[in-house]
Amino acid sequence: MTWTGVADVVAAACILLGALLALIAAIGVVRMPDLLSRMHAATKPQVLGTVLVMAGVGLRLRDLSVVGVLVLIVLLQMATSIVASHMVGRASFRAGQVRHDLLVIDELSSEPAQDEPRGAP
Repeated sequence: MTWTGVADVVAAACILLGALLALIAAIGVVRMPDLLSRMHAATKPQVLGTVLVMAGVGLRLRDLSVVGVLVLIVLLQMATSIVASHMVGRASFRAGQVRHDLLVIDELSSEPAQDEPRGAP
């Protein structure tokens, strides 16, 4: 088997694994109970899935200009999804759409903490 055949097999595996992670992210958005859990389920596997799909496409096409564009796509995806999920989480907290019974630590509330454990003793 030549190196192009090996690269094609690795590219197919990356694309399939990335698509599986995107499917897991979609299922997590539907199945999670509250907004913050849905955002976590949507951003974490979705970004890794995008990285894997772009790596698979880069391995399959093997063109330096295409790989440069794919790296740019991955970097922008990583930067924007983190900032967007943070802003949506803060806006939903301020709008009162967060279930406070599911929060372990509430750092955004104006109420004083009730002796919550804050890490290792």
